[in-house]
Amino acid sequence: MDMAENFLAHQDYPSIEPNAFDIIVYGTGLPESLLAAAAAAAAGKTVLHLDHNPFYGSHFASLPLPSFSSFLQSVFRSPPKSFSDLSASTSPYDVFELESRRVYSEVEFATSQPPEPSRSFILDLCGPRVVYCADMAVDLMLRSGASHHVEFKSVDGSLIYWDGRLCSVPDSRQAIFRDKSLALAEKSQMMKFLKMVQGHIASGSAAGAGAGAGAGAPEERFVRMSPQDLETPFAEFLQKQHLPPKIRTIILYAIALADYDQDCEGSCGNLMKTKEGLERISLYISSLGRLPNAVGAFIYPIYGHGELPQAFCRCAAVKGALYVLRMPVSAVLLDKVSNQYKGVRLASGQEIFSQHLVMESSFTVQSSVSSLLDNQDFHYSKHSRMVARGVCITNSSIHTDSSNILLIFPPRSLLPEQSVTVRALQLCSNVSTCPSGMFVVYLSTQCHDATVGKECIRAAMEALFRLPDSSSSEEIFSSDNENAGVSKPNLLWSVVYIQELAQASIGSIHSSPMPDGNVDYQNLLETTTKLFSKMYPEAEFLPPNKASENADEDGSQSD
Repeated sequence: MDMAENFLAHQDYPSIEPNAFDIIVYGTGLPESLLAAAAAAAAGKTVLHLDHNPFYGSHFASLPLPSFSSFLQSVFRSPPKSFSDLSASTSPYDVFELESRRVYSEVEFATSQPPEPSRSFILDLCGPRVVYCADMAVDLMLRSGASHHVEFKSVDGSLIYWDGRLCSVPDSRQAIFRDKSLALAEKSQMMKFLKMVQGHIASGSAAGAGAGAGAGAPEERFVRMSPQDLETPFAEFLQKQHLPPKIRTIILYAIALADYDQDCEGSCGNLMKTKEGLERISLYISSLGRLPNAVGAFIYPIYGHGELPQAFCRCAAVKGALYVLRMPVSAVLLDKVSNQYKGVRLASGQEIFSQHLVMESSFTVQSSVSSLLDNQDFHYSKHSRMVARGVCITNSSIHTDSSNILLIFPPRSLLPEQSVTVRALQLCSNVSTCPSGMFVVYLSTQCHDATVGKECIRAAMEALFRLPDSSSSEEIFSSDNENAGVSKPNLLWSVVYIQELAQASIGSIHSSPMPDGNVDYQNLLETTTKLFSKMYPEAEFLPPNKASENADEDGSQSD
């Protein structure tokens, strides 16, 4: 392509005015959208929000099935080079091209033809994922007004894979007494443990309210656990409570949502401390009953998780942020003398300037720029950790009494080499992501080895579904007698793939987090909040706005 043809090709890109902003955000995933909304609303900054994709959400998007498949199969390619008639010698800036990393790998489709109508399936790139009813994400939506742009449905409950069966997770007094798989002694032990945890939580609340509050009433004196107990491994603490193995497993992996095997002997990393375990149980308990139409602790956004970044993008746009999709950033600009970040060069050739740049972490600056920015606290970490993910479409529910269900496969429950929890989320048509009579099931597990991760995902699929090439008539045996002998759903379509986990941050150029291996947004939101505080330490992250202060919490969160 000669210079004239190159120039004409870039006429499709719009010119952006003005050409200077306080912050440029590249990518419209949830972290980037939160940062854009916080910068525009809380810090009062001018924001330019760009995305090279034709849709919002980046790696947090929810896409029609054909687009979802194409996105995973897209060939790795670097961002397009920009057109510019300025020679390097006359430009006051050093120009460093962006480099693109392939985030998804080892994509395997079990069947080539998806069920029709294929565009009626809206699939999450970051699944399985849910939102706690008492999550920080819910509070941020209420405070910012984003809750007006998204609706939720309740997740009916949780199941755990125990001894080759799917068993209900008893997470409340009523659920414990209804559970037919627990012996009377087990029910009593679990009730006693949950009561102890609630007493510990209440003691912290009472201490915060004042030493004299409630001090005279015996029933209001709560026992707080010792600092020594709080620093011990949570699995060890549960053993000291003489809880049976099944109850310990439910608490560790289905309620506290531990990732890695907590019962490994000797030195083992990733052990959850009792303090963290109790905090997670506290979040779970506080989520139960918080929203009137939520059956359990979790909710799921109608039309998929891609609605969340779009909701925050709308909040940012209301506050003046400028949005341009289909606009690639081809390079970053550094001052030739000071080596300080100055702005970006777009694929159109236009140069836009800002004080800060936030990019989704699938894009990085040329490796050679790191030596120039050593004095700016350059950090780039490419972790060996990955997430193995799977998406399945079936024609019937895994459980006869529930449609939207979170399923937990504890470590070692599927394969001897399974050292990490496998999680699955089944969704039905009432969340508007699949046609009536169909179900979408998301699976994921964190891994250091892609082969092992994919084997664990396949083992979970074999435990849940009748595969297309299998003539087996195996059945799922639920913990409830009335559900025993339910046939496995037929697997109509599936894909298994690996997603890389990576994060980076440098001086005035920041890289936002990718979707992690968690089922909730807690860690991701904490990381995003810290990133915002680093850029704008004087500003509050998404403080309540006037429109949301009087919002009806009950009506805006679940349906």
